[in-house]
Amino acid sequence: MDLTDPPRRPRGESIVPMINVVFLLLIFFLMTSRLAQPDPFDVTPPDAASETAPEAEPVLYIGADGRMHFDGAEGEAALARLAAASAGHPGLQLRADARLEAKILARILRQLAEAGLARAELVVRQP
Repeated sequence: MDLTDPPRRPRGESIVPMINVVFLLLIFFLMTSRLAQPDPFDVTPPDAASETAPEAEPVLYIGADGRMHFDGAEGEAALARLAAASAGHPGLQLRADARLEAKILARILRQLAEAGLARAELVVRQP
């Protein structure tokens, strides 16, 4: 009768350190990424030849029917919230639909000027 311990198999490499590294990378990318909110409605920018990209930070969305949206508010509430949010910034970025009538855009620009916003950058796409 043989009472000795059976020979042990050599242990394979552990994958736990690799799993730890993968989870650390996942946490790193989740913590350093910025998730952009989706546009409140579809806006097709007008075509124009522009060399510069818009730099202003607050973004006002204007639909083809003249509907305005800023930070969850629509209409006149969006203008009020925009004026409060851009107290230190005189400019803003306009994402207006290409089908928006010029007289509606002129009315909105007048309202923005009355709210104290001195500069607006219209976002366009290259044809």
